[in-house]
Amino acid sequence: MPLNSKIRSLALASLMLSNGAWAADSHLITSQKLPWQTAEKLASEAVSICAAQGYSVTAAVVDPSGHQQVVIKGDTVPLQSLSVSYRKAYTAFSYGQAFNKDTTSELIAGKFDGPTNGALNTVPEVLFIPGGVTLRKANRQVIGGLGVSGAPGGDKDEACAVPAVKKFQTSFE
Repeated sequence: MPLNSKIRSLALASLMLSNGAWAADSHLITSQKLPWQTAEKLASEAVSICAAQGYSVTAAVVDPSGHQQVVIKGDTVPLQSLSVSYRKAYTAFSYGQAFNKDTTSELIAGKFDGPTNGALNTVPEVLFIPGGVTLRKANRQVIGGLGVSGAPGGDKDEACAVPAVKKFQTSFE
């Protein structure tokens, strides 16, 4: 094989390796998620925003597998806020990804919350209440969800979650 062909082959192989596409028959799938430190800051920011408004809340971040990555609990939150914050984050992540919406409020407004009998709310971990935000990279790739619960109304939970996500949006790259 001539030297130029070898160099081109090596360059192509190097490029494919750097892009993760090194073998056409690879059986590996990769996913991206927030580092725990960023997830912790994101949840803490949402709790802080609500605390500044007089609300004690819980904030949960889910990763691309739908599992809890971080939970920050305010000092005097109601017990149910632990599971509700997770379920809002999970719903924002999974249904936000499926229907290209950024908040649980958008899912509800778009009537993506299922039939009028509320059947989707019986699916484990799903909860169509405002307070969940889909976490996305700049290219709109979904990398998780943030859920906030404990303020007197989902609209107030979401009003704490959205600015927290906006603050850390550049960290999602």
